[in-house]
Amino acid sequence: KMGVKLEVFRMMLYLSFPVTMFWISNQAEYFEEYIVKRKVSIYFLNCSYLLRKELEEFKERMRVRKEERMLKDN
Repeated sequence: KMGVKLEVFRMMLYLSFPVTMFWISNQAEYFEEYIVKRKVSIYFLNCSYLLRKELEEFKERMRVRKEERMLKDN
């Protein structure tokens, strides 16, 4: 008799862990707090990198134009 109760307990334990983890990870508060904020921070880091890259390209174009003007003037 005790073997059946023990097996039922083990089965409930084995099933409750993944179900509980699935339930916790699908909570809206958890999703918003960790996933959305992380994606936003990653997006803005990439944007700042892209803006910095554009700025460097602009500076290089301006430097080349200035050099061309100086060569024309001479």
